[in-house]
Amino acid sequence: MTISNVPSDVFPYTILYLRIYFLGLPVILLYNFEAAIFQSIGETKVPLIALATSGILNVILNLIFVIVFHMTVNGVAIATVIANAVSSILLFIKLLKSPLSIRVEVRRLSIDKESFIKIIAIGLPAGIQSAVFAVANIVIQSAINSLGTIVMAASSAAYNIEIITYDILNAFSQACTIFVGQNNGARQYQRCKKILFISILEGLIALGLGISIVFFFGRNLLAIFNNNPEVIEIGYIRLMLIMITHIFSLLYEVMSGYLRGFGISLLPAILTMIGVCGIRITWVSFIFPMNPTFTNIMLVFPLSLAITAILIFGALLYCRPVKKRMLEEGIAMDLHIR
Repeated sequence: MTISNVPSDVFPYTILYLRIYFLGLPVILLYNFEAAIFQSIGETKVPLIALATSGILNVILNLIFVIVFHMTVNGVAIATVIANAVSSILLFIKLLKSPLSIRVEVRRLSIDKESFIKIIAIGLPAGIQSAVFAVANIVIQSAINSLGTIVMAASSAAYNIEIITYDILNAFSQACTIFVGQNNGARQYQRCKKILFISILEGLIALGLGISIVFFFGRNLLAIFNNNPEVIEIGYIRLMLIMITHIFSLLYEVMSGYLRGFGISLLPAILTMIGVCGIRITWVSFIFPMNPTFTNIMLVFPLSLAITAILIFGALLYCRPVKKRMLEEGIAMDLHIR
């Protein structure tokens, strides 16, 4: 937090919130694993219902802890941890009772070596790819915090709105990975290309809707978090810029998900590290100090994401997973005939 230039007046609250939130990470981890199990068979409603339930509970607990018990950020953090625990418990119970192939039997839980290695090979680079964003955003947040409390509040308010759209777009990337993986396993390679284009198209439609909502109601949404006119105007600048920039996020996320569906995970992670982390750290270190303004720091978002999307597209053309799979199948079939 010191490196991030968090203002001294909010520093203690930030540390307190993080300590409590990190204690709740295991239940968040459990929910993500459970949700992934359901998504692997195309079931997305059950995780959504569990998450919606915990979301409602989170709001109720926030009001109780802050208004009734007069707690500060510790009450907000505790409410979040409890809500996450409830969502993970709900999914675990559902898995225990599921009549489908995803049913979990506690007595039979064990580690399969082959599956473990595959999970690490695909999951670890994908995790690093996500972590790279966090590292780059910490650097950017440090620059934003140096501009004062008003800018910090405006950026935070805008982030709370834009992250909703990003999560929706990221869902199309996850769906692309799941369906490409299924069709890759079934050797239906031509379907994989269709899945890629459909995922991008549906993501663009969702993004267009999100941009429209922000264009007309962005200031009203920001006022929910902070009704300071200066905060709202600065937040609106970030909100509109990032929302339009999300088109690059969608493209590179879906293309990365497409490659992961074929088991290609390391290359997208490396390119993301170069395109996102490298450019943003370089910008904050050398470009931002020459003109330390909010607009200047915001320009790094479209630049880094556009370059990352181009790099991932290049990786897709280089790997050509469908063509390679079909050639491999053709060779295998030829040997079988001989």
